[in-house]
Amino acid sequence: MTPSDDSAAPPAAAPSAFEPQAARQAPAAGVASLEHTVERLVQDLLRDRRSERRWRVFFRLAWFGLFLAVAYAIFVEARGPSGPVGPHTALVEIKGEIAGDSDASAEAIVSGLRSAFEDAAAKAIVLRVNSPGGSPVQAGIVHDELQRLKAKHGKKVYAVVEEVCASAAYYVAAAADEIFVDRASIVGSIGVLIDGFGFVGTLEKLGIERRLLTAGENKGMLDPFSPQNERQVAHAQAMIDEVHRQFIAAVKQGRGDRLKDAPEMFSGLFWNGEQAIALGLADRTGNLDFVAREVVQAEDVIDYTPRGNLAERLARRFGAGVGESLVMALRPLAPALR
Repeated sequence: MTPSDDSAAPPAAAPSAFEPQAARQAPAAGVASLEHTVERLVQDLLRDRRSERRWRVFFRLAWFGLFLAVAYAIFVEARGPSGPVGPHTALVEIKGEIAGDSDASAEAIVSGLRSAFEDAAAKAIVLRVNSPGGSPVQAGIVHDELQRLKAKHGKKVYAVVEEVCASAAYYVAAAADEIFVDRASIVGSIGVLIDGFGFVGTLEKLGIERRLLTAGENKGMLDPFSPQNERQVAHAQAMIDEVHRQFIAAVKQGRGDRLKDAPEMFSGLFWNGEQAIALGLADRTGNLDFVAREVVQAEDVIDYTPRGNLAERLARRFGAGVGESLVMALRPLAPALR
């Protein structure tokens, strides 16, 4: 045997019968995996689309339901007071600051009072007061109209004080036939004020010069950035003194001989309910239910206080964006409250 025979290459292995089948299955498996992935993607996409569509329908129905609820509430409010047709106690609330742009404006209060007086089933009117005061002009309008309505319709008016009845609020309450308080209520503050600030020294320290041009020597009267002018201050003091005299006259007319001779009665001081009764500023203790049940003897209480249009209240609360859109959409649906 020669060396060349020993180094001969081994015979080649026989070809496997499985190799062609495996080669054919590999591309098929890749295609199947791709098809499965695409199928899952399509299913997920369809599921997301269905979910989005459901939420879109839900929100549309929710907005439509809100629209219907607001519209219904407006119609309910527009119908005015509702309740028993028999004798009842009429309620008008004075809550918060008395001002032309507040819920306790003269326009709103007088509107409620007229409705209450004109209702033949209302045996008497209760003013439920919780106000620190406000504009003497608005209070004077309500006071004068209250006296006119009392004389015209011959119905009693009772003021029921909750937390506070001070200043302009007491101006209104003084026109009532009786004033009921809680022992801890705050009553009084029969006075008038003009308040402000003076920044003259501050401007000097900051090196700022006030430049004010006026046509009329008193046009800049009480300007907080200018030194006080004694003649202008005297004029303003005389003006509020006259308003104070009007206030005192209204209280004396309304309370009459019930007022005690107290030197600080009209000084601007205020008292608790018990002290107010002792001074003659109030008559006795009692709340709304007590007055309706024991004094008026008509336990059913109907609220005549104008509450305003619901859409307008939404506008004030939620701002111009959503609220004013509701105002524009819903205002034609109901008449304005009177």
